[in-house]
Amino acid sequence: MKLCELCDREIPEGKESMHHLKPKTFKGKRDDDNMVALHQICHDMIHRTFTERELLHHYHTVEDLRGHEEIQKFAKWVFKQPIDFYVKSKETKQRKGKRRR
Repeated sequence: MKLCELCDREIPEGKESMHHLKPKTFKGKRDDDNMVALHQICHDMIHRTFTERELLHHYHTVEDLRGHEEIQKFAKWVFKQPIDFYVKSKETKQRKGKRRR
């Protein structure tokens, strides 16, 4: 059993989504030091909230991610949901355009 690094809920077997702490866009490696297991909804929230550059420069550790106010609110809310809870959200055009910068 794995626990989600963002919300501390159990991840159902075979359902983990691996997040690169240093983004692949910036040559982040696929190794244990750079990868963390998350629920898909938690992983989606990270990428909806931050650009790749923000992840590289400011949010490249689990502690940094958890320290962000929006992520804290999300983690508190999602912690109350069933472990297999998932709702795909729509990305705004503004956020989608910002992700590539």
